[in-house]
Amino acid sequence: MDHTGGPIRFKVRRQDAPGSNPYWIEFEVPYQPRMNVLACFMEFAKNPVAADGRATSPIVYDVACLEEVCGSCAMVINGVSRQGCTALVDSLEKPVVVEPLSKFSVVRDLAVDRSRMFEALKRVKAWISIDGTHDLGPGPRMPEAEREWAYELSKCITCGNCLEVCPQVNDRSDFIGAAAISQVRLFNTHPTGKMNASERLEALMGPGGINDCGNAQNCVEACPKSIPLTTSIAAMYRATTIQGLKNLFGK
Repeated sequence: MDHTGGPIRFKVRRQDAPGSNPYWIEFEVPYQPRMNVLACFMEFAKNPVAADGRATSPIVYDVACLEEVCGSCAMVINGVSRQGCTALVDSLEKPVVVEPLSKFSVVRDLAVDRSRMFEALKRVKAWISIDGTHDLGPGPRMPEAEREWAYELSKCITCGNCLEVCPQVNDRSDFIGAAAISQVRLFNTHPTGKMNASERLEALMGPGGINDCGNAQNCVEACPKSIPLTTSIAAMYRATTIQGLKNLFGK
C-alpha cells in the first residue's frame, strides 16, 4: 500500500520495565519516501510527543546493523513477526501497529530478552571445539556441495522470528525451537564438528528437544534469511532416530 505523503501514524505497545503493565501510545512522524520502521522511531525520538500532545520518551528497541544482519530489531509489525530495518512504511497498512515479540520477556518497550535462544545454543553445543589455542594448521576440507548448503544454515541471525511464530514455543514448553535444531545440523556437518555430533544429538533427544516439534512449519515462512529450517528438522529427526538405535544396541 503506497503512502500518499501525509504524516505516518504509529500505534506502539510499550512497557516501562520487566513485569510492569503494557500500554499503548500513538504518534505521528513526517513522511519521507522509503522510510523503514526504525527510521520512523529515530524521527520520533527527535521530538517524542504523543498524538494526544503529551510529552513522552523515545521508543526503546534493540538495533545494531540496520541491514538485516544482526537480528536485533525483530518485532511484530501489523501482526507479522519481522525485522524493523526491512519493514518499509510505504508498503504497510496505517496506522502501523508495532508490538514486542511475545515469546520472550520484555526488557522495555520493544526490547526483549532472547536468553532462551542463547541457552538453547549452549545446550546443543553450537560451536566447533578446538584443542588448545595453538595453530593446528588447516582443517579438513568440506566437499563443495556440502559447503554450499551448510552456508545457508550459517546465515541464522538469532532474531527469534522462528520462535515467535511457533505454537510449540510457549510458557508451558521448554521446546528449543527451529534455530537451535538447524544449528545442530550445521555443526554436525562440519568435518571437525562431527567429533561432538553424538553429544548434540543427545541434547536434541532430551526434554524440550526435537520430539516437541509439532511440524507447524511456520518457522520456515518467518525466517528473514530463508533458511531451510524444516529440511533441517527432518534431517535431525532421522539423525536422532539413528542415534537412538545406536544407544539401544550399543553401537
